[in-house]
Amino acid sequence: MFLSMLLVPLARGVLRRLRLVVSPDTVLRWHRDLVKHRHARVSVNRGPGRPRTLASVRRLVLRLAAENPSWGYRRIHGELALLGVKVAASTVWEILKTDGVDPARQRATVRWADFLRSQAEAILAMDFVEAVTLAGQRQYILAAVHHAGRRVRILGTTAHPTHAWVTQAVRNLLMDLADAGHVAKVRFLIRDRDAKYPALIDEILRDAKIATVRTGVRMPRMNAIMERWVKTLRGRTAGPHADLERDSPQACAS
Repeated sequence: MFLSMLLVPLARGVLRRLRLVVSPDTVLRWHRDLVKHRHARVSVNRGPGRPRTLASVRRLVLRLAAENPSWGYRRIHGELALLGVKVAASTVWEILKTDGVDPARQRATVRWADFLRSQAEAILAMDFVEAVTLAGQRQYILAAVHHAGRRVRILGTTAHPTHAWVTQAVRNLLMDLADAGHVAKVRFLIRDRDAKYPALIDEILRDAKIATVRTGVRMPRMNAIMERWVKTLRGRTAGPHADLERDSPQACAS
């Protein structure tokens, strides 16, 4: 084999001119066998199964799980990929499972529907309802609904919903809730991104310890209870030009 390592760099024509005990083809075959055996020794699996995950990676996975209790194993796997750590999602699952941390979907981020159900007592939803009277005048009805009791409050109706009008309507709502003893229970107000809402009402609500939650663009299901009531209201009217005085939205409030 040592002879093959010395002679293989030489051209085949040079090998044929040398006085060798064996033919040049035999020397080349010896070299091929040498390379093959060497590659086999390097590639042999030293132990059963996959190589053990680096201790630093295991510590990082457990740290991410401890500092972010709402993350599941797939979220942790995605964050590791952003950090440039190459590890399979199944490996993350195994690390969490071995350490006694639940890697299943129970650790996933809370769904919006679950949040609405669990926080119903603390949620108000608000929206504008557009209608047209028999006289052809366009009216804007501002309404709010409490998720737990599903009670709808009509805050007012106007043809010109200015920022000042909306601000006063929100102040009146807070006073009504305070008189009923409910303002302390409410912690969230869900509304869309309509430009008719002034930024001032968010500050007023914040002073009352109520956080404003704005729905996503073209995502009416985030305010599903309010949207359902609006659909019911429109179904009770005779059509797009229904008389608001005859079929008042207050009649739909419970």
